[in-house]
Amino acid sequence: MSKQVEWAKRIAALARTGLFYANTHYDEERYQQLFDIASDMLADAADTDAVPVKLMLAADDGYITPKVDVRGAVFRDGKILLVREAVDGCWTLPGGWADVGDAPSEAVEREIREESGYEAKAVKLLALEDRKRRHPPSLNEVYKAAFLCELTGGAARTSAETTAVAWFREDELPPLSLSRVTDGQIKRWFRHWRQRDLPTEFD
Repeated sequence: MSKQVEWAKRIAALARTGLFYANTHYDEERYQQLFDIASDMLADAADTDAVPVKLMLAADDGYITPKVDVRGAVFRDGKILLVREAVDGCWTLPGGWADVGDAPSEAVEREIREESGYEAKAVKLLALEDRKRRHPPSLNEVYKAAFLCELTGGAARTSAETTAVAWFREDELPPLSLSRVTDGQIKRWFRHWRQRDLPTEFD
């Protein structure tokens, strides 16, 4: 991701925070102008219309913080559980946005159940990572929380978001949905599964 895009995202976040805390009409006007400029810069970089970009950025309110994406690494017979995304036809660990009211472990357990049909218990936080360091560019700032989970029951079942559910060996991974998971991450989760005493990774 270019420095200009990163700068524009930071300006947009600061402008949204400023609008929330603004004390005068003049402050609101200035922060709104900054927000509009940042939105135009991001839309120009993506070669798209500025209106949907502004709507997406404006959906957040208050002090702007990263969103949280949770992913569950579930293993069985030396294989890892993956689901095929309906959106791009590629494979990923079951997971998604953490919902308000869910503890992180509850969020990943729910996502596994909803996307794959399997029941699992989160037993270890594998990593808490800044999405932009390992994945393609995104308008959102995202922290990705990966959990090691133990299979407890259920059976394979697709959902509105997934079109297939399967188990894969480390050396036979299918085409991955790189905005959600990378080959390098899956290999690291295999290491953690084999060596349970490895420390949680971060950043």
